Amino acid sequence: MRVLVVEDDALVGDAVKRAIEDAGFAVDLVGTADLARTALQAESFDLVVLDIGLPRESGLRLLQGLRGRGETLPVLMLTARDALSDRVTALDLGADDYLTKPFHVPELVARCRALIRRSHAVTTSRVTLGALSIDLSHREVTANGARLALTEREWAILECFVLNAGRLVSKTRLMSAVADADDELTPNAIEQYVSRLRTKLGDAADIRAVRGMGYRLDERAG
Repeated sequence: MRVLVVEDDALVGDAVKRAIEDAGFAVDLVGTADLARTALQAESFDLVVLDIGLPRESGLRLLQGLRGRGETLPVLMLTARDALSDRVTALDLGADDYLTKPFHVPELVARCRALIRRSHAVTTSRVTLGALSIDLSHREVTANGARLALTEREWAILECFVLNAGRLVSKTRLMSAVADADDELTPNAIEQYVSRLRTKLGDAADIRAVRGMGYRLDERAG
């Protein structure tokens, strides 16, 4: 999954970026509303972590613009402000959650995971698909009762499939889920990761290729 962090304080931004990356997400960091818009137009993200106190244009204004265009991407607001009016304003403008600085990293990561799950209509961190059992919080998966060892990118691809189970996932979408803007990744590389993941899953699930369009994870019939 890919997260856009919009934070103008370099120290805070780097700390948030590292924390979310350590939790297994691909993360892009920008410092202004304009750069955030450019990133959102160019790439696909699963979540925006947005600071209210941005220079020149506030995070609230950016949020208002996103919701005004019908963008349903989940947004977690960050701010040093703790006034009730700020929280109410952010939520009324369409923020999905709100976290006041200073905050604890585990809570930040947990809120990110929860918002991404909810945006895909997944209400729990433990998901069962046929012979697959996936723990999205602890990044664990078993197939036919056996624990699987996955690489970081194999897990990222599996997580994207699980959150979109039964639906088509394009190669472009998988590339966004696996890599941030600083990574160079090709469609051929995605094919290789999917092939390795398919081998590890064995007969526990089907990853079906849809020619020219992408892949779909299905429970294996029978």
